[in-house]
Amino acid sequence: MSARTAVKAIQDIMRKDVGVDGDAQRLSQLCWLFFLKIIDDQDQALEITEDNYRSPIPEHLQWRSWAADEEGITGDGLLEFINQELFPYLKEMPLKGSHPNRAQMVREVFADAYNYMKSGQLLRQVINKVNGIDFNNLADRKHFGDVYEQLLNDLQSAGNAGEYYTPRGVTGFMVDRIDPRPGELLLDTSGGTGGFVTCSIRHMRERYVKTLADEQAMQASLRLIEKKPIPYMLCITNMLLHGIEDPSFVRRDNTLARPYRDYGPADQVNVIVTNPPFGGQEEDGIQDNFPAQFRTRETADLFLALFMRLLKPGGRAAIVLPDGTLFGEGVKTRLKERLLAECNLHTIVRLPNSVFRPYASIGTNLLFFEKGSPTQEIWFYEHRVPEGQKAYSMTRPIKQEHFADCVAWWGGPSREGRAETEQAWRVPIDQIQERNYNLDLKNPHTVAADHGDPDELLADLQAAELKAADLRDQLKAILAEALLR
Repeated sequence: MSARTAVKAIQDIMRKDVGVDGDAQRLSQLCWLFFLKIIDDQDQALEITEDNYRSPIPEHLQWRSWAADEEGITGDGLLEFINQELFPYLKEMPLKGSHPNRAQMVREVFADAYNYMKSGQLLRQVINKVNGIDFNNLADRKHFGDVYEQLLNDLQSAGNAGEYYTPRGVTGFMVDRIDPRPGELLLDTSGGTGGFVTCSIRHMRERYVKTLADEQAMQASLRLIEKKPIPYMLCITNMLLHGIEDPSFVRRDNTLARPYRDYGPADQVNVIVTNPPFGGQEEDGIQDNFPAQFRTRETADLFLALFMRLLKPGGRAAIVLPDGTLFGEGVKTRLKERLLAECNLHTIVRLPNSVFRPYASIGTNLLFFEKGSPTQEIWFYEHRVPEGQKAYSMTRPIKQEHFADCVAWWGGPSREGRAETEQAWRVPIDQIQERNYNLDLKNPHTVAADHGDPDELLADLQAAELKAADLRDQLKAILAEALLR
């Protein structure tokens, strides 16, 4: 059975259960089952390759002990075991075993996990399907990783769960342009389901990872922070499916909760690639962690302030920000002034409003900058929906190949050879300063539609209204005459 067929069969079984409601709950349920099966498969491999390896999960709670037998525990007994024994232990699991990081990871994943299924018989059917997958088989894991990415994509339409997911066409393009290398410290401060990091992993494996040492250097240099339980669990599973042996670099935390001044050189990284949450507000007191000139409740602004501090000299970043950051004033103006003074904001790619639909329908932008030298000019590039398509949607989403024209225009490693086109234009820093750092610049090459002279249009409208009134009067007269006959 193929990975896609197996997942579809599992979803069909879950739809029969009264306890599972919607895509987000189905994926969450599927995720902890996958996670336990993957951990057990890994444990069995480590028991062979490492002397004295000991799983952090007690033997009677390991997947192979209670789930592997298709004729094993089921019905109410299975539900009681999972809800009353398995989950309570994993949520409070002691940090022991030969790999304490694995114990910590398991405990964090299950801290807010929940068994939504109410039927022990249906749950046994799901478990039996999961048993058919060998996560130690590289081909199976790769195929399953691809299917899992599609499941994550479905989150985009799952209400508020859409905030956890950035379209892979966008993440792929940003990673391709930022070009991370093995050994460079790479950080996503609001990792969601892990899309930017998994795109970075694929990018480095395709271009730069040639040896085991390269792979080890890459895995050791990844950093990801996510504060919410559901995306954290989805992210950990995503990393395991992408062949990450120890995803303990994924931390469950709130990046903004740590005081700004406490971030020092030891926390700085070479690459930041992320889509920080925006449009929302942080809890009371978070803004007090930041310098007075940057205090705000808007999360995107706080993250932008932090990015400048977290980048090493010479470090580079690719981030998603809303239109509001580009034209906003007050704190936003001070942030942009600092950004352009400390970093070279060399490129802004302007995206259409439909990229993040249906979760959000606001204008967004991709900002690319490097720390260490001030901005002298900014290149803007207007990304357009493909010809013959009015907007991006769930059925016709943005894909990485849709950025091919931008990639061709981009230029070499130093972005040499750029030229103005119908979609690209250059703005020198003095013009930005004259605009009080308003970066909401429209494409000057777009010719506004000629709707005619306003006075003539108004006269035509008035004449049309008089003609319509005359026709109404004639119709009333005809009807009145007909009624008198």
